[in-house]
Amino acid sequence: MELQTLKSEDLSKRGQRRIRRGLFEAFLDACKTQGPKTKIVTDGDGRVFTYADLRQAAFALSAPLRKMTEPDETVGILLPTGAGAVIALLSVHAAGRTPAMLNFSAGIKNLKAASATAPLKTVITARKFIDIAGLASLMVELSEVVNIVYLEDMREAIGVSGKIRAVMGPIFPALFVPRPDPDDTAIVLFTSGTEGNPKGVVLTHANILANIEQIEEHVQLQKGDIFFNPLPTFHCYGLTAGTLWPIFSGFHVVLHPSPLQTKTIAKRIFKTRSTVLFATDTFLQQYMRASADGGLSSLRIAVCGAERVREETRKTAEQRFSFEVLEGYGVTECAPVLAANQPGDIRAGTIGKMLPGIETRLEPVEGLEDAGRLWVRGPNIMKGYISPDQPGKVVPLPEGWHDTGDVVSVDQEGYFVIRGRIKRFAKIGGEMVSLTVVENCASAIWPEYMHAAAIVPDLKRGEQIILVTDHPDPKRHELLAWAQTHGVPEIAVPKKIVSVPALPVLGTGKLDYLSVTAMAEDALGIVKDGAGA
Repeated sequence: MELQTLKSEDLSKRGQRRIRRGLFEAFLDACKTQGPKTKIVTDGDGRVFTYADLRQAAFALSAPLRKMTEPDETVGILLPTGAGAVIALLSVHAAGRTPAMLNFSAGIKNLKAASATAPLKTVITARKFIDIAGLASLMVELSEVVNIVYLEDMREAIGVSGKIRAVMGPIFPALFVPRPDPDDTAIVLFTSGTEGNPKGVVLTHANILANIEQIEEHVQLQKGDIFFNPLPTFHCYGLTAGTLWPIFSGFHVVLHPSPLQTKTIAKRIFKTRSTVLFATDTFLQQYMRASADGGLSSLRIAVCGAERVREETRKTAEQRFSFEVLEGYGVTECAPVLAANQPGDIRAGTIGKMLPGIETRLEPVEGLEDAGRLWVRGPNIMKGYISPDQPGKVVPLPEGWHDTGDVVSVDQEGYFVIRGRIKRFAKIGGEMVSLTVVENCASAIWPEYMHAAAIVPDLKRGEQIILVTDHPDPKRHELLAWAQTHGVPEIAVPKKIVSVPALPVLGTGKLDYLSVTAMAEDALGIVKDGAGA
């Protein structure tokens, strides 16, 4: 294919004005617009917070935070999704510092690497969380490189100055609130680190606010919608779409500390009468299995990202619970949402159309005629990376373009289809084979099970594909027969299928393909030894 450059509709003039603020200023504006007494957040323990509650706590905690940190310092936040994480983030901004969201499930190696990359001197967490999550030993190791500060201790250290800020800040914000440039760093997130030490992803105030405006203009909501977000705030999807969007836009959000508590989440969705759920396909499948018929009947839409939505997921949602599944697409570097289906306009198998203000470029990929490598540019695209070898230094993107690493195709009406990641294409006999196609074939035959394809070395053909599945007795001949009758080349049918008790899933809800590949390699080793079938 030839190089293609496309441009979506521009962000509205109102949206363009609203992104020229700081995040804390945007929060205060929402507080004023919606009313301080408006209930906006329900925490994991059922406690309900008003805008005034969040505002008062943020101003109060900013006082001890200012004393224990330096101006413009980057401060780590290591907390689960909940009111505590929201308050910590707002208080860091109210203190004139920059928050960096840390993945507590990433392991001590990645946490230390992220702390060195940012770099961080101080990390905020909570004793209650550390005790419940069993992270005491991890915190001991992390304290070797940063100063650990607990929310419980910060409350005790509020003092007179904190009380003054809590009372006077909302009345005279100009005297107490920093006024950062919208293009200054607002949040630092981190890549997964699966291919080396994690890189810092630097998002500006304008990046985050632009993505909120883009989502708001693209996905029409109903007055009174209640959001339910169990996704982690160290992941950009759970942070921007699942937490900041509802709070800044006046939609009540129910926060849950872990997406893995499937039975509890299904019950909470029913109890809170939530109407909009944020999830991944994997998690949504689990929530529906854990819920009795009608248990999720309050839902109107489930917005799924981070991985492909399977047709079986859509059917179950519609037939058992009568809600729509909107598939979206984004990457951390884009704050994160780039495209999404819309209520009433769902094109199964696509990620919908690009959000307003997104410019795309499709570069040719060898071996693929009707798809290209996706590059994006727009107001939500990050300021740049911080690399581990240059701590604290932001390396900007060339001309603002970000290489997503994903291969996509786009139809004449502007609907995008993810064909796979560049790194998830196998080259077999000179032909490019998408692992996503392999997984789609398996899902079509065995929809009630999970499947993941992996690339392993092949002495004769360079690479080969192995399918890893939780199907207890998968038959390759069934997969081959389906492929032959649906126009899928035999080269895309894996030579071996490995059955495992369960597929590994990351804390973000994505399949852990690194572990899947290790499973495939182990299975191939068994075959080589003559011990397996």
